[in-house]
Amino acid sequence: MFDGSLAMPFHTLNPCHILGHVNTHRALHKSRLQPVLAIPPSSILLHTDESGKFPDSKKGTGLRGRDSSDSLLSHENTVGIIGGISVTSALTFLKKLVQVSSKEGKDCFPFVLCSDPVLNKELLSHERNSCPSPSRHNEKSPSDHAAIAENLQNKRVFLEKSGVQCIVMPCHILHSWHDEVSRESSVPLLHMGECVARELKEAKLKPLEAGSPLRIGLLASNATLAAGFYQEKLQSEGFEVVLPDKATMEHTIIPAIEALDRNDMEGAQNLLRIALQVLLVRAVNTVILASDEMRDVLPQDDPLLKKCIDPFDALARSTIKWAQTAEKGM
Repeated sequence: MFDGSLAMPFHTLNPCHILGHVNTHRALHKSRLQPVLAIPPSSILLHTDESGKFPDSKKGTGLRGRDSSDSLLSHENTVGIIGGISVTSALTFLKKLVQVSSKEGKDCFPFVLCSDPVLNKELLSHERNSCPSPSRHNEKSPSDHAAIAENLQNKRVFLEKSGVQCIVMPCHILHSWHDEVSRESSVPLLHMGECVARELKEAKLKPLEAGSPLRIGLLASNATLAAGFYQEKLQSEGFEVVLPDKATMEHTIIPAIEALDRNDMEGAQNLLRIALQVLLVRAVNTVILASDEMRDVLPQDDPLLKKCIDPFDALARSTIKWAQTAEKGM
């Protein structure tokens, strides 16, 4: 147990499991060169071993049961967050949670964040190896679907035993394993695709062409598109999903990702703009930008972004809504 509040840099946790209760009135959320999260009093940090599993519980760590008296956090609105392809994405999601909460004049709810560098690398390899390219050596991915599923299930169990009452995964490709991770979960596990589809349904959009169905564009990596969960959730709400065609993938999206690898931001921006315009001319109401790599490519004042949706925003709003409802029931 810690006797007082601590702040630890992310690079000191490998992998890191961070517990926090973010107060928007503190200086914590000002820009810093080294991002940190506050660790509240009486918090515990646990690390996975090389296999991605958590060490056996020791007396007093409170990881043996779901009873609130034995949990690390006993608040009914505590949220568990499983990081995915990068720590940056997890931080981006946390920032959105804080921003939305602060707009309502409230502090962010308690949370537990799991970020595993090994999982980061496996997911990145999974995405890159699903993207055929003559400039890449497309070897068989070392990541195995079942192994990643087990890794995520271990994290879900840790979060449940930590006392969280809801789990979110701010990473697109992680939702390929959503069903397997949530199957035996004792708490709800929000689905980012469902959050997006529900908000679009509630927006009561009108087709851009009379007599046509509501069309939603989807721009994502090959791996996310192949998983099909965004298409499934959108179609279940009555939307027609418009995907990039083969030529757009091969000549704009894949080269844009390669440009990012070369730190050619201008090239990536130009290619992404072309890909978005190709989707928009097909009479889509909006484009879901479901790519961790592409999310921050265009400047925030780019007019094309007004036509796009960031699924992280929908997931953040749904998470906050859940937390507020849970808090009222406390």
